[in-house]
Amino acid sequence: MRDAKIQLTDEQWREKLTPNEYAVLRKAGTERAYTGEYTDTETEGVYTCKACDAELFRSTEKFHSHCGWPSFFDPADTDAVILKPDNTLGMRRVEVLCANCHSHLGHVFEGEGYNTPTDQRYCINSISLKLVPKE
Repeated sequence: MRDAKIQLTDEQWREKLTPNEYAVLRKAGTERAYTGEYTDTETEGVYTCKACDAELFRSTEKFHSHCGWPSFFDPADTDAVILKPDNTLGMRRVEVLCANCHSHLGHVFEGEGYNTPTDQRYCINSISLKLVPKE
């Protein structure tokens, strides 16, 4: 995995993020389903990383998956995220990390039957994102 462009100490991340943001972004936690700010948001704009402000996703790639978390079928740029095998909790999944700061965003799933151009669902924690509305 390539090095993060933004590298802070654990203490610096704790100062920068709220305890809940830190638990998800830096410790690969998951917010509870249907509690996130952006789960059903339809506002046009760009979703950036809450930890470093890197552009990650756009509203044009967001769709309603009814899974409890914001879902996107593609990142804004293929280099915006890093995909990493995740075998925790007795499951085989693919973790999605911000390429800029290596913060945990969520997971990506394939072949679930959603009618999207990529047949992928980037299931992303709202708390990992910041929406910058289109002007």
